[in-house]
Amino acid sequence: MKFLKIETCGEYKIVKLNRPEVKNAFHPEMIAEITTVFTEFNADKKIKAVVITGEGTVFCAGADLNWMQEMVKFNLAENQKDSEKLWQMFEAIQLCERPVIGIIHGAVFGGALGLIACCDYVFAEEKTQFCFSEVKLGLVPAVISSFVLRKVADAHVRPLMLSAEVFNTEKGKAIGLVHSSFSGAVVIGDHLKTFENNGPEAMSETKKLLNLLPTLDWAQQMKRTTQVISERRVSVEGQSRLQKFINKK
Repeated sequence: MKFLKIETCGEYKIVKLNRPEVKNAFHPEMIAEITTVFTEFNADKKIKAVVITGEGTVFCAGADLNWMQEMVKFNLAENQKDSEKLWQMFEAIQLCERPVIGIIHGAVFGGALGLIACCDYVFAEEKTQFCFSEVKLGLVPAVISSFVLRKVADAHVRPLMLSAEVFNTEKGKAIGLVHSSFSGAVVIGDHLKTFENNGPEAMSETKKLLNLLPTLDWAQQMKRTTQVISERRVSVEGQSRLQKFINKK
């Protein structure tokens, strides 16, 4: 990987955005790497969860300015193709079968908000700043909108996207974009304790179910949810963990 650092921490994979010289802004090569990495994680059943974070002083400043300058020269068809690749990156994170944990700091601007919207859990350093900055540039937060609106209510997102207001971690928590805050330097291990006692298969199956349910009608939801819980009850992981819990009691 050229623009990402991939590390292993026990049962966790750590994905670090690694362009600190441009505040980890993404461009086509980084987008392709992120898409590939998160797609490939699905094949590795040993992974309990995936962490995404950033090197340097900022998590991610959104799109790279040099890339944006190149896009000015693109025709409509080229822009469409380019935008579809961006969608595929967010979708790869959203549909990753392992829980995705965002540990962020510094700043989260523009398209970077799409990255954290696709995370299942987000820890943010308390001084982090956020901004849907697209309208300042005469653009629209279009590709990220579908992913953001799956996490945050329209009533919260709409004024932030229209105003390009810079907001803080506390507001991010209030609207549901951020789940927990911390102070000081990023210490990844500290944030993994929340998940260390959970069943890896159970977390993955929970995530897959939550991604699937919005696409099903009511009858299909009944069939799928009852099937999933029945399968988990008879699974090796489910049986062993339930038995340990019963024995404790």
